[in-house]
Amino acid sequence: MDLFYRNEHKRAERMKKMYERHKKIHAMLKKHASDILESDNFKSTKKHLQHGSMTVHKHCMDVVRYSLLLNKKLGLKCNKHDLIRGALLHDYFLYDWHDKEYLSQRKRLHGFWHPGTALRNAEKEYKLNNRQREIIKKHMWPLTVVPPMCREAWVVTAADKYCSLMETVGLHKGHGAQAS
Repeated sequence: MDLFYRNEHKRAERMKKMYERHKKIHAMLKKHASDILESDNFKSTKKHLQHGSMTVHKHCMDVVRYSLLLNKKLGLKCNKHDLIRGALLHDYFLYDWHDKEYLSQRKRLHGFWHPGTALRNAEKEYKLNNRQREIIKKHMWPLTVVPPMCREAWVVTAADKYCSLMETVGLHKGHGAQAS
């Protein structure tokens, strides 16, 4: 029985740490990106699927979380403001890339073209600095031939690749597109 209680205690400690981590991330999101999170266009990303059953919204939130985790674990000292905003907006293309009838022939090569579309959409709505533009524009490297030039863009690129892989193979699952 002692082993059972010890395992339960460890589990409770892990859950407490996870809760505290999520609370910190939520506070950082509120501090650095409340304007993005509250925008109707960003909320509309809940309607579009990214990979598997994951929505674009949930994918972007996961990329923020893993970007912050990578930054902390590797001691990269990235600018958190830019890291968070760039990660949230990296897939701000605002269309369903699975809808082949809607998309033109050019946009069917979504992986190649969506970073530019996301950047144009983000610049219409938000004041971006060069680092945030770099994150959005280069997150699909090596499909975007020119590699990222700042740490923050490399971190978001790596987090995006990890999240995309986990979603595609079904290890990170969403709840499907949501009507609003």
